[in-house]
Amino acid sequence: MTHFGKFKIFKWVSSNFVGSNKTPLSSMVSLFNIAENPRFYITKRIVQAENGQSISPLSRTEAQAALLEYLHFTRNIQFTDAENMSKNSPHFLEKLLAKVDIDANIGQSITRYLCFHPINEFEPFFESLGLKPHDYNPLLPRDLMFLCDDDLLLENYHVLCNYGIARSKIGKIYKEATEVFGYDYGVLVLKLKAYEELGLGQSFMMKLVVCSPYLLIGEVNADFVKVLEILRKEGVDISRIEEHLSEKSSYDWSKLLALLNLFRHAGYNEEQLGGLISRHLGIFFEDSVDRIYLLIGFLLKFGSTMNQICSMFLQFPQMEFEEFFSNLRHCFLFLKEIQMEAHEIRNIFHSHPLMLGSCRLKKPNTLRLALHAADKRMCEVIQESPQVLKKWVMGSKVERLQNLILKSRMQKTKFLLDLGIVDDSNEIGKALKVFRGSGAKIQERFDCIVEAGLSRKDVCEMIKASPQILNQTKDVLEMKIDFLVNKVGYPVSYLVTFPSYLNYTMERVELRLAMYNWLKDQGKSVPMLSLSTVISLSDKKFINEYVNSHRRGPEIWQNLKKEIYAE
Repeated sequence: MTHFGKFKIFKWVSSNFVGSNKTPLSSMVSLFNIAENPRFYITKRIVQAENGQSISPLSRTEAQAALLEYLHFTRNIQFTDAENMSKNSPHFLEKLLAKVDIDANIGQSITRYLCFHPINEFEPFFESLGLKPHDYNPLLPRDLMFLCDDDLLLENYHVLCNYGIARSKIGKIYKEATEVFGYDYGVLVLKLKAYEELGLGQSFMMKLVVCSPYLLIGEVNADFVKVLEILRKEGVDISRIEEHLSEKSSYDWSKLLALLNLFRHAGYNEEQLGGLISRHLGIFFEDSVDRIYLLIGFLLKFGSTMNQICSMFLQFPQMEFEEFFSNLRHCFLFLKEIQMEAHEIRNIFHSHPLMLGSCRLKKPNTLRLALHAADKRMCEVIQESPQVLKKWVMGSKVERLQNLILKSRMQKTKFLLDLGIVDDSNEIGKALKVFRGSGAKIQERFDCIVEAGLSRKDVCEMIKASPQILNQTKDVLEMKIDFLVNKVGYPVSYLVTFPSYLNYTMERVELRLAMYNWLKDQGKSVPMLSLSTVISLSDKKFINEYVNSHRRGPEIWQNLKKEIYAE
């Protein structure tokens, strides 16, 4: 049906509102505002229309009233819809003002213009839903210009409005799930009810529909249901999920489900997964799932295993994930800029991801001046004690590097002398080169081994025999001791006779033991080897003497290697 034939309506509007004694709606609105506050418009900023003409707030209000009058009285659009379109479509209004004489009565000028120039009503409609022109221009119907010609669009729009979703947020739904607005009568209501039957309240659904519009397409989304089941199983209340949902974000529930499954398959038991979700629910709902995948890939490239990455997430600091990821990236760029070697950067990220993600470092140029140090010297200090980076964060007062080096040297010297590890002052210089880290960190690592159940005297002897033990972090030492005692079944006292165990990577230990045990299970006649022999043999000798002794040995070795190093 064409609407250009409604000339009689346009003529009626013209005769009754333009140049007549009757006061049009636009003038009534303007007069009401002025009467209420006569000084209101005097101090308001003057803005410009698209054609460069200056538009006062009073004129803009009159233009909005004229547009409302046209949409409601002439085009028979519901008053609330017409009001929303006239008040919340500034770009369209600018275009309209550019086509009339703003020196005359704005309301009358626009009313007169609209009588003879029908507008594409979809433009102010889409803009009033929160879309920008560059968003809605591709969405404009090619063969329609009047809203009443798309009754299903209006029907589904009103369903969402009546459900409680703000009109300014419906544009996001239209952009991301246009199909929803073509549903037949009653279909959208049934889809909303289907989700409510999962135990979701209306307030939760209002948020959910805005941040995940695609959930309204097709049947109830299976991935969303599975995520909901996992979260409920872990004791997460729906109200907590609702708190973390952001209507400004767009959630891909299939990616979130894959991430939760990744943690489960990586070795998280139900208690650990529940603890992670409960303590850090926000990191899953900050629109950061893609970032989490990037972080996992980033750390895997630096040599971390999935078990180590999972352990890191269990200790994740109370901060937004986006900030953590940004800090980590900034630290990487900082170390590159001061020309640290790639393998050295790898070691630091492998050992200290939580610390690096918690630090927002100053810029390299700022630190060069504050520390009075060149890049090479900064690299040396960071490698010796990565914890120094915590003293170089934004907002902190930075000491000159020489002072820091002197303090660290004094702490380590005192530690070595107190324990009797070095009793000759001439050997101090050599010993200080062996032990990396601050004096406080070395002491912490020493205490960690003692607390495992060994005497201070025994630990001193261990360190004299294998000083590199104390170059590992406390977490790594605890993990290796736990594996020896609880997985392999050796008493902690075994470390006194084989302290070098703590220097080998967990992957090497697991691989050697797994292969050796497989050979024994196959009935292969292999000699009874001590743990120290199994671990310390070179790869070449271990493969030649033991792996190759069974026809399937090389195949099993490679399979175990892939499995263990991929964890």
